[in-house]
Amino acid sequence: MKTFEKVLPILKKNWLAISLGLFLIIVVDILQLIVPRIMQQAVDRIDLPGFTQSGLLKYSLLIFLIAIGIALIRFIWRLLLMGNAWLVERDVRQMYYDHLLLLSRNFFNRTQTGDLMAYATNDLNAVRMLIGFGMVIIVDIVVFSIASLFFMININLRLTLLAVIPMPLLTLVIIGFGRQIHRLFREVQTSFAVMSGQVQESISGIRVVKAFVQEKNELDKISRSARDYARQNISLVKIFGMFHPSMFLIISLSMGIVLVFGGQATLLGEISMGEFVAFFSYLGMFVWPMIAIGWFVNLYQRGKVSLQRMNSIFLVQPEIVDDNPDPGVQSLQGSIRVQNLSFAYQTESPLIFDNISFSLSVGMTLAIVGRTGCGKTTLIDLLTRIYNPPRNSIYIDNNELYQIPLTILRRDIVTVPQEIFLFSDTVANNISLGLPGADRLFVEEVAHYAQVYDDIVEFEKGFDTVIGERGVTLSGGQKQRLAIARALLTNPNILILDDALSAVDTKTEKKILDLLIKLRRDKTTIIIAHRISSVQHADKIIVLQDGRIAETGNHQELVLQQGIYYDLYEKQKIEEKLSR
Repeated sequence: MKTFEKVLPILKKNWLAISLGLFLIIVVDILQLIVPRIMQQAVDRIDLPGFTQSGLLKYSLLIFLIAIGIALIRFIWRLLLMGNAWLVERDVRQMYYDHLLLLSRNFFNRTQTGDLMAYATNDLNAVRMLIGFGMVIIVDIVVFSIASLFFMININLRLTLLAVIPMPLLTLVIIGFGRQIHRLFREVQTSFAVMSGQVQESISGIRVVKAFVQEKNELDKISRSARDYARQNISLVKIFGMFHPSMFLIISLSMGIVLVFGGQATLLGEISMGEFVAFFSYLGMFVWPMIAIGWFVNLYQRGKVSLQRMNSIFLVQPEIVDDNPDPGVQSLQGSIRVQNLSFAYQTESPLIFDNISFSLSVGMTLAIVGRTGCGKTTLIDLLTRIYNPPRNSIYIDNNELYQIPLTILRRDIVTVPQEIFLFSDTVANNISLGLPGADRLFVEEVAHYAQVYDDIVEFEKGFDTVIGERGVTLSGGQKQRLAIARALLTNPNILILDDALSAVDTKTEKKILDLLIKLRRDKTTIIIAHRISSVQHADKIIVLQDGRIAETGNHQELVLQQGIYYDLYEKQKIEEKLSR
């Protein structure tokens, strides 16, 4: 039952609709079981004296009325049960998405987006089919197999025993093929996930593909995935190609037995012609559950495999969780203290930081510089708990980092990364992401602060312009300035710019920084930058090298030290002269 533990609570919640739907299926099945009895009476009375065409009309009208009743009731139970199956799919998809939002960055580093999309589409479709049609088939199997067998025995026990002789073979066929279906469908779903991932990645990177003229290689890669997916499905189709004919062969054998021995019994007068017709009808109804078992096995194996695949995601526990946070911490002021911090991504990995310490008071601006790969972004990831730092190594407002609720930490610390993600939405909605429903005048004001207002008003629809996926229609500098505007709108107590001005020209950069100094006079700001011009105004600058803080001070102090910072400064001055 562990496979279905996510689905069962949803089914229990909708038990009334499910119960009514199942009851109506039983009603429909009973009405269908009445029809052969009516046919039996009609056929047996044809030879009776006084039976006229009006009698046949009466029986046919009765069958027609039953058919209308079956149609109406069938519509209602389909609405109840199929509708419920869609609700189950919706709720499981919501749980799946909610769970993904809890997972840590490492999970998404290891997992392809296409795989996750396959779970939310193809796998959930298989679950819905199992929940919807699976219930219907189970009720049909139980009602039709028991009731039709009862009526067949009531007509002639010997003929019934002869008819069911081939049925054990049917059970063996279903069990044998069911195992193969389970294994092959798992392979089909895995193949679909791989293909989805490659297609998603190829489309997302289409501009890079075209830039390097790699269309043919990408097409070949996707073609190989598509062929593999088709091959896996063809293998599954082959199993079904043998499965269904094998079932019908056994069923045909049963019908042949009834035709021979039932016809003989009719000729000998052991059963009437009407009973023979009714027996054949009930045999058809008895055969349907046998066929339905095969269909159910198919749905069950597909649904079970899909649920097992989804459960593998649900079983992944988030690495970053609230661990007994202090409920008294309702906001952050902005003082930061890093104390003897040592950190490596894995136990066996080399240290990124080796016993580093520094502090920052409220309202100060800290700049972090260093060569590529020295751990600047990692330090920010630890401060915001994208990764878990060692305990008692980071304090904010004298609160140990783990004492701060994650919602408070993420609300009051806003990071503008170098690689900006923008949604395929309007410019205004992208800016107001952290403050939905923000006043348009406020949105325009922060756009002015980020020096992007003039660019926006030149767009076709201004702030109502829908930008492309990931902001592809914007330049790198425009995306970075939009992200800065988005951060300024929330007015965070701690603002982190992680090389967020790298694509902005130096003149615009100076304007933005000058405004930030004024706007954030009483709030904490952390700037990571490669350009020295971005950090000269900082109250404190730390230089990272080889996992340690090599130098600390303000711009003037570090220049006078003539160390690493001075070398970077002089090199950039030379580069600026050469670029003029």
